[in-house]
Amino acid sequence: MSDLYQPARMIDTHQHLWMPSERRYEWLDQAGLALNADFPPELVAADVAAAGITGTVLVQAADSYDDTFYMLSVAARVPVVKGVVAWAPLDRVDETRAALELYSTSPLVRGVRVLNHNYADPRWLLREDVTSSIRLLPPLGLTLDVVSVGTEHLAMIDELAGRHPELTIVIDHLAKPDIAAGAWEPWATGITAAAAHPNVTVKLSGLNTASSPGWKWQDWQRYADHALAQFGSGRMMLGSDWPVSTLAGDFQGVWLAQRRVIGAWSTDQQDDILYRTAERVYSLGLA
Repeated sequence: MSDLYQPARMIDTHQHLWMPSERRYEWLDQAGLALNADFPPELVAADVAAAGITGTVLVQAADSYDDTFYMLSVAARVPVVKGVVAWAPLDRVDETRAALELYSTSPLVRGVRVLNHNYADPRWLLREDVTSSIRLLPPLGLTLDVVSVGTEHLAMIDELAGRHPELTIVIDHLAKPDIAAGAWEPWATGITAAAAHPNVTVKLSGLNTASSPGWKWQDWQRYADHALAQFGSGRMMLGSDWPVSTLAGDFQGVWLAQRRVIGAWSTDQQDDILYRTAERVYSLGLA
């Protein structure tokens, strides 16, 4: 990567860890053997260091307290972990309030996410009971990561952002455009609508698993360029999506490809995407 710009620091804003040998991750039952295995921090530590990544954000991988407290236990012993996106039962407001009160004792919990893309209702985050819980997040300085894997999810984010203008919403994986099919609409229009809300941020991540086998980083360029035009670099972040990313590549190859996608942009824009947006959005305090 010697030909790429070398920033002061880099943050991987989307990394998962899971240990099915110790706790249940229901979705792994259908994920296949490649992912249904233990992925502890030791397995990715060398790749993180070799990539020059100076901080990581761990993101929930199960709708359970087990998963959240496992991530917090890792963060307590692995210095490169700077933040955790935890789980809370957003359809149970009293329990969410109690969970957030407990999480507030840790400076590492910086946001909340649920596996909303696995729910039957693509508008689940707009339910009245969920809305009551989401309103608890902004006063605590917590973000809401949202998984968008289809048109209905992206349309829902537009409405969600308008309903909660004080909430920082983070769209994971560039809302998963169908790169394999070369599709553009309705994804492009949906991204434009979401970006019209200043409280919405997007992660450049997970694109390799939305691509055809044998993907090239150039396949992603127009999608990233559109996101930059709509969000600006100040509302974009980079994430590895490890270990899901290993379904279509390895850590170093995917990270390098994403670096190349933004490599022609200005160094100021790259600084935003590589660390400044993450520090601000997740209040990481890495400076």
